[in-house]
Amino acid sequence: MAIEFTEDNFEAEVLNSTEPVLVDFWAPWCGPCRQLAPVIDELSEELSGTAKVGKVDTDKNPGLAKKYGIQSIPTVMVFKGGEMVEQLMGVQPKARLQEALESAKS
Repeated sequence: MAIEFTEDNFEAEVLNSTEPVLVDFWAPWCGPCRQLAPVIDELSEELSGTAKVGKVDTDKNPGLAKKYGIQSIPTVMVFKGGEMVEQLMGVQPKARLQEALESAKS
């Protein structure tokens, strides 16, 4: 299951992480977000120990959505060393998300 990132734990879990982090900005009412959710959960399980995979509910964490300029959801960002290194908008295939995380590992 994907980690639930919030305004309270984002700095510790994402920005201060020693491993790459994939963050899915989503909302419960968003159809494409619900379509992407199983893929995010699969990646979270498959990459446990080598990368973090989690979600930010933009309705519950509007400050994070504003800080990262989220204009449409789903938006997926990959962070490495506290910096956003890649941004993908819309539903993405699992392979594309894996590729983004792999490139952040190197």
